[in-house]
Amino acid sequence: ITTVAALAINASAGYAFAKLRFRGRDRTFRVLAAGLAIPVQVAMLPLFLLVKSLGLVNNYGGVIVPGLASIFGIFLVRQYALSIPDDLLDAARIDGASEFRVFRSIVLPTIKPVLATLALWTFLATWNDFMWPLIVLSDDRKYTLPVALAGLVGEHAQDVELMMAGAVITVLPVLTLFLFLQRYYVEGVAEGSVK
Repeated sequence: ITTVAALAINASAGYAFAKLRFRGRDRTFRVLAAGLAIPVQVAMLPLFLLVKSLGLVNNYGGVIVPGLASIFGIFLVRQYALSIPDDLLDAARIDGASEFRVFRSIVLPTIKPVLATLALWTFLATWNDFMWPLIVLSDDRKYTLPVALAGLVGEHAQDVELMMAGAVITVLPVLTLFLFLQRYYVEGVAEGSVK
């Protein structure tokens, strides 16, 4: 859920920062880009207080919502979208395409390689996230797989077989997604080397 929603939000925001003209665009982007220098740990307490005020503590929404938009994702899509010729987009607008149609029919197919990379990155980051679910979720029945796996390690007893089975289960979705998106990833690398 997080990956699909994050792709939609990051792709549209990255496109807006790259190709749409609006007041304060460059200044807003510079502020966002400066946010890349701030460690995630610094933002955890204010983010937790915000999630708590929204009533999302001990709820999957508290784990999902903070990962929906990432500065890195917006930056990555923006940089890739800057390579799309303005003439191509203007031609579609002259032909009567709405801004949404331009985005859906021209921009999205063009940025598929970067979206595949961003999908892998986002899925890997959210799937393997340990600290944030541990902070937000207090009910052990709602723990994510990495947090639940860490809970199997006791002070005096360890169920090694169960931990290894859990580790394999943890790796399978990531491997499956990579195999599915590998074609787009390789296509993007090859396209970048030709340019």
